[in-house]
Amino acid sequence: MTDDSGADTGWKPESKEDTGWKPVMLQPEDQQDTGWKPVLQEFDPEAELEIRARNLPHWRQQGATYFVTFRLADSLPQAKLRSLRAERMQWLREHPPPVSPAELRRFQALFSAKIEGYLAAGYGACWLKRPEAAGLLEQALLHFDRARYGLGRYVIMPNHVHALVTTAPGNELSAILHSWKSYTSNAINRLAGRRGRLWQDESYDRIVRDEEELRHYERYIADNPKAAGLEIGEYRLGSGSGGSRP
Repeated sequence: MTDDSGADTGWKPESKEDTGWKPVMLQPEDQQDTGWKPVLQEFDPEAELEIRARNLPHWRQQGATYFVTFRLADSLPQAKLRSLRAERMQWLREHPPPVSPAELRRFQALFSAKIEGYLAAGYGACWLKRPEAAGLLEQALLHFDRARYGLGRYVIMPNHVHALVTTAPGNELSAILHSWKSYTSNAINRLAGRRGRLWQDESYDRIVRDEEELRHYERYIADNPKAAGLEIGEYRLGSGSGGSRP
């Protein structure tokens, strides 16, 4: 199978060769239920807040709930990616730290719609459209639910993922995202018989401010496959321990 560039992706869905490799998730000691329950903690402008910046600004607050998006490395055309990076750098130059919550929301609104439009177009090899690959990723998302984080609603799209995540005490969002990407990169590459980078390094994340915004993101996640014109079987929609609020 080839991607949009015509290159061989290495994926062979008809192959019956048994390599002997089976995807097995490790069972670490903190896999057990710790008794911690994910509860929406509304954004507190008076509480300690850490702001980090790479290509995107990232806000961190202890115990916060985040809306996160992470995508495959080939999910955006390079020309579009260069244009977005230039626009982001220009915005960051015009809005030096400290950045107010209102300014950050305007930044997110400006760029998230553009990125989502490109992702919905299904650019790239779309490895997550394969049920086996999507299953490995879903297993990784659920693995540390109720231990390191509370996983809310999530959707696995062909070339990206949206999820709601509440961090447990002593755990940090960047480490959670890294663990998801690290495990699934190795597992999906082996499954697909490919090498190289699977995920884009940086992820998009936003602190959920209140219950109203939480509901907004839950609806957004649920509606994402339909908005992209996907059929049943081309995506995975679900929720973990943090997705059962009334």
